[in-house]
Amino acid sequence: PFFVDLQRPELLLNNTINLYLTTEPGITVGIWHTVPGSRGAEAQGKDQRWYEEALADAHPVIIYLHGNGGTRAASHRVQFLKTMGAADFHILALDYRGYGDSSGYPLESGFTTDVLALYDWAKARSGNSSILFWGHSLGTGIATNAARKLQEERGVQVDAVVLESPYTNIREAAAHIPVTKIYRQFPGFGYLILDSLALGNMFFPSDENVKVLSCPLLILHTEDDEVVPLHLGRKLFETARSAYKDKSKVKFITFPKNLGLGHDYISFNPELPTLVK
Repeated sequence: PFFVDLQRPELLLNNTINLYLTTEPGITVGIWHTVPGSRGAEAQGKDQRWYEEALADAHPVIIYLHGNGGTRAASHRVQFLKTMGAADFHILALDYRGYGDSSGYPLESGFTTDVLALYDWAKARSGNSSILFWGHSLGTGIATNAARKLQEERGVQVDAVVLESPYTNIREAAAHIPVTKIYRQFPGFGYLILDSLALGNMFFPSDENVKVLSCPLLILHTEDDEVVPLHLGRKLFETARSAYKDKSKVKFITFPKNLGLGHDYISFNPELPTLVK
């Protein structure tokens, strides 16, 4: 969005502060922290230190990993912060490196580094509160990458992963998104378009990642998603369900076409917080 001052989230949101986190030498990412609505009156005029201490108040913490375009100020992301903040979650919404006012260049491995640095920062301040990774669209692959790395390299499980409008892997997503429709009929589409993702080290292999995870996993998808089709979300769910020892930890919720939520607007559904809880 144009003309948005990312340093002043209060112009768009209540109970929200802007902060910056250095995720590795030379890389600083911008983050909005929204506190639970029940603490809204208390949050008025408070500084970053108060917000950091508030993370330990036992309300669950969502690390929100947004989709491909724009910044943390996009209207459907602001709506997500409003919906889940009102439902008494803390939300930390970051712009990955190369996005918004964050420094650096966007790379899949760098996104994982950014998310794990934010996880460590939140974990150090949140006491016994649970922490969730919530990915939307492109962010679903980032969420599963980070959760898998946490589990495999540190033996730590994130408390839950929520995937909103997910795909199986970036190659399959690119083969189905509307923008590539015109090119699919040409010979060489696979080589020129799809293989170039792999050459650029872009994989986002959620279908492989979910085979490793054991934390609670919730997948949300709409029937009228025209960007990432429902069948990719269902395929990811089936892959996860067959891999999980405890099948009750994997849930798949679809939203009917008549709600008109499409790819971006699941957070406009007032039932969402109840479903997640």
